[in-house]
Amino acid sequence: MSFASFMEIALDEARDAGARGEVPVGAVILSSQGNVLARAGNRTREMDDPTAHAEILAIREACRHLESERLTGCALYVTLEPCAMCAAAISAARLSRLYYGAADPKSGGVAQGPRVFSHPQAHHVPEVYDGIAEVECAALLKQFFATRR
Repeated sequence: MSFASFMEIALDEARDAGARGEVPVGAVILSSQGNVLARAGNRTREMDDPTAHAEILAIREACRHLESERLTGCALYVTLEPCAMCAAAISAARLSRLYYGAADPKSGGVAQGPRVFSHPQAHHVPEVYDGIAEVECAALLKQFFATRR
């Protein structure tokens, strides 16, 4: 499968999140063999939980699936640049690769803001690939927020 096909799974989760009234962010985690271990969309409002970001929910599910707190060899695709909280969780889970779509100048924690993986205290630094299906990911977010303003 190509990058776009994996990001399409994350985009499906983001669309579902938006339909639930959540900020439309979606994530998918793949095993080292390329199998989908987990997929999730934001559920912060639904769960009354500020940590229920798509990345965190997907990490929790993938860890349950593998019965391990480590996701070594796994890849995370997410539609929006992870925030600092999610970037720290990605590091703690030891994900090998991070692919994300749209940059997040306001709340991003990877290439923007705190740049968690650049910090000397980062436990683990994944390979990071940005801009995957960026136009589509950004358009989904812009459309969602345009209807809210």
